Amino acid sequence: MDKLGLFPIIALLRVLSVLPYSFVARFGSALGTTLYRLPSRRKHIVLVNLRLCFPTKSALEHEQLGRAHFQHVVRSYLERGIQWFGSAKSIDRIVQIESEIDLDDKNAPPTIFMGFHFVGIEVGCMRYSTHLPVASLYTRMSNAPMCDLARRQRGRFGAEMIERATSARKIVGLLRSGKPVMLAADMDQGVDNSVFVPFFGVEACTLTSISRLAKLGRARVVPFVTEVLPDFRGYKLTIFKPLSDYPSSSETVDARRMNEFLETQILRFPEQYYWVHRRFKHRPVGMAGVY
Repeated sequence: MDKLGLFPIIALLRVLSVLPYSFVARFGSALGTTLYRLPSRRKHIVLVNLRLCFPTKSALEHEQLGRAHFQHVVRSYLERGIQWFGSAKSIDRIVQIESEIDLDDKNAPPTIFMGFHFVGIEVGCMRYSTHLPVASLYTRMSNAPMCDLARRQRGRFGAEMIERATSARKIVGLLRSGKPVMLAADMDQGVDNSVFVPFFGVEACTLTSISRLAKLGRARVVPFVTEVLPDFRGYKLTIFKPLSDYPSSSETVDARRMNEFLETQILRFPEQYYWVHRRFKHRPVGMAGVY
């Protein structure tokens, strides 16, 4: 897709940004239900992930959970309109914040906000950036014009957008200067700088970047999760207490602890986790692929 090809997408998102939030959310949910009925690669990935992570659930339960997930994913795509082109006030209205730490503490230590890929992660990060300084890491997309658009719109309230491949020295410098960094490390990005640790009992290729950066930046690690509220009432960004004794002396132990925390949150609203991602793309030596 070239820049010209982005025009229809931008036009659609701008229209969606001015429509009532509840209408867009309901329409996205209905569209997700329709798309789930069609055979697709993404549907296959979702069901494989659900079977691996919830082996005791029945085939019907996997289907029901997969359908609910498609509703949330497609809805989140349409809600990019308000996220990318709506005002700060419009985002503030639909995202409430509940924090177990003092976000206005001027003497706070270097902080890494550890995020997870629930469908609401993007709007949660943007909600934080409407009021407080932050840097946020992103992974470059293969489509350059779309990547540039996403980076520009996600950072439009002042968030400093940093490509994941950036030197750790720059990130450590930001941490030590007092600017918190938002980083999600729960996707399979390849075996480099990763370890295999269990995720719902399945060995998953898990990044160790948060542990390493926390050590280098002498930073506390604060988990956060953005959940979709029922009845189309928006979102809640929950910021938890810092993880105790994290980082430890072992990156493998830290990666396992991250996955354990994530599991507790997924069990609260499993339909909202990003199951369309190939979480088990890379497998330990000798283990067959699953997709």
